[in-house]
Amino acid sequence: MLSGTLNLKLLLRKYSSGIAVTWGLVLLENCLLALIPLFIGFSIDDLLAGVTDQLMVLFMVMVLLTIIAVLRRIYDTRMYGAIKVALGLELDQRNTMLNISIRSARLDMSRELVCFLEDGVPELITGLTQIIISLVILASFSSILAANAAGMILIMVILYGFFHHSFLRLNQALNNQTERQVALLALGFKTSLHKHLSLLFRWEVKLSDREAILYGLIFLVVTGFIVANLWAATAMPEISAGTIFTIVTYSWEFVQAALVLPITLQGLTRLQEITCRINQTDSSKAQ
Repeated sequence: MLSGTLNLKLLLRKYSSGIAVTWGLVLLENCLLALIPLFIGFSIDDLLAGVTDQLMVLFMVMVLLTIIAVLRRIYDTRMYGAIKVALGLELDQRNTMLNISIRSARLDMSRELVCFLEDGVPELITGLTQIIISLVILASFSSILAANAAGMILIMVILYGFFHHSFLRLNQALNNQTERQVALLALGFKTSLHKHLSLLFRWEVKLSDREAILYGLIFLVVTGFIVANLWAATAMPEISAGTIFTIVTYSWEFVQAALVLPITLQGLTRLQEITCRINQTDSSKAQ
């Protein structure tokens, strides 16, 4: 039984122990994953020197990583599936006064809250873990490399801030139209369905266009970061092939991890709109 406002905070409180287990496994998995490029770099230098110790360490880390990843996914599917069932039943019970079209749409939307906990937060944990480890390792080689990385993150967050309100508005329009779908299908008029699908297409295109512009700007920032760090790495005195590989790899790992931030922020913007919607039970305001 779920009582109170249906949101991420409620789900986290109700299922705290199960979520803590899966997020803990995610953190452990990604700490090991983030260290692999470092072990590869060590292995390269060792192998060039005719030593295999670091190669064996790399092998053991990757086997352990595989075991943890498999166990986590087996556990995740069962736990988050149970949460989706409980949330769906509670939401439908609260929305019995609303028409079937709205109830159907909101059941689908409510699952996005759980999907964010199952997929979005682990991706964020992955990103933050890789960001922290990459920053530490890059800083160990040169403060310039770390400063470039931190500057890239700041610019990305600022760029997303300019798009937040438009994403919120477009998600609201898209969800409004989605709530009408079952009712329009029940009418059986092809003209009504055509108009509905055309409107869905219109809002999806507008969302996609803004995403494309945002990520285009972000990738321009990423390009500058990669070029700057590659330049700085090759300019370092007495640098080995393994060290260059490690710097370039962690710079790219940092980029991939940093890209999770705008994706997560965009997901939270959509969930903000959905949370307000599924907790609105007044039939006069639900259209």
